[in-house]
Amino acid sequence: MTVLDTRALNRATLARQLLLDRADLPAYDAVAHLGGLQAQEPQEPFVGLWSRLRGFDPVDLSDLLLRRAVVRTHLMRRTVHLLTAADAVAWRPRHDVMLRQRVLAGYRRELAGVDLDALAAAGRAVLADGEPRTMTGLARALPDRWRQLEPRAVGEMLVAALIPVVQLPPRGLWRTVGGARYRPLAEWAGQQPDPLTDAAGVDPVEAGTDPVGQALVRRYLAAYGPAASADLRAWCGLAGLPAAVAAVRDELVVFRDQRGRQLLDLPDAPRPAPDTPAPVRFLPAFDNAILGYDDRSRIIDDAHRGLSVAGARVVLVDGRVAATWTVDAGTVTVTGLRGLTRAERAAVAEEGESVAAFLTDGDSQRVRLTTG
Repeated sequence: MTVLDTRALNRATLARQLLLDRADLPAYDAVAHLGGLQAQEPQEPFVGLWSRLRGFDPVDLSDLLLRRAVVRTHLMRRTVHLLTAADAVAWRPRHDVMLRQRVLAGYRRELAGVDLDALAAAGRAVLADGEPRTMTGLARALPDRWRQLEPRAVGEMLVAALIPVVQLPPRGLWRTVGGARYRPLAEWAGQQPDPLTDAAGVDPVEAGTDPVGQALVRRYLAAYGPAASADLRAWCGLAGLPAAVAAVRDELVVFRDQRGRQLLDLPDAPRPAPDTPAPVRFLPAFDNAILGYDDRSRIIDDAHRGLSVAGARVVLVDGRVAATWTVDAGTVTVTGLRGLTRAERAAVAEEGESVAAFLTDGDSQRVRLTTG
């Protein structure tokens, strides 16, 4: 069995994540390929797509949100993701149990003894009037029997777990500030093409008893492979996919990493040579290129793993996290996590000027490099 070292896995990840070469793709196709972008920070997906797409215009993504082609909703790992509406509609039921469990884990005391099905029915009744509501506004509009409960716990349980909802624009639009207001996903997204047949190319009749799970496996490997089952679980948060993996196993090729873990992959997916040059890339906070794995050593050193969950924006140098970055008043500040060579510093400065120009419409292109 072929062993893929860390550098080989790194280059495969960069290729799948559109970070090795910027892709000539529309924003919608990129969101679909990536299986969504983590988006609890509303402006971060714009940087994520800018780093991945040639000629990306942020207005295109805003337009997709306004046309309801993409949506913002709680899904993988209970975090807010930006997904195609078709994927959100198809995948949401498969995540129901996980979402309930994760919200309950945070509010066990506040929601102890609560009949969640009855709470869900009450929440749907409130939303049936067609009025967009905030999380706490929804909780406070419930009948009296629910108002004795902590509003934050009730609201989060409703919008993050019990009722499939979307966050409405203007939240998530380019350079627009807007609070999170919610409407039901089915109402907002309407009739969507079935991504099992139209987007993933899978016939649900032939796919077996868990076509959504099997589609998730294929879509994950297309954007993140080669990867272990534990990596798949870390990406989506679902524990119940072993049967789906087993059902598609004959379609896949198998490798091992240097730790001896078994890695699965699609046979024709790109796996560039380990010595393929990798350009500097500026990643947004919580980018799934890092968070989409259990073993993140292919792209970030274990010593810096905490950055990936702390919301730090990071810079990839030679394909690995080598610095963090911030932007303030048009100046991009890059703080190295290791020593950078003169050539690396020049490349970081050049890409930093580009991201500064993107974020400021070219009004400012200042980059400041500091040591960690």
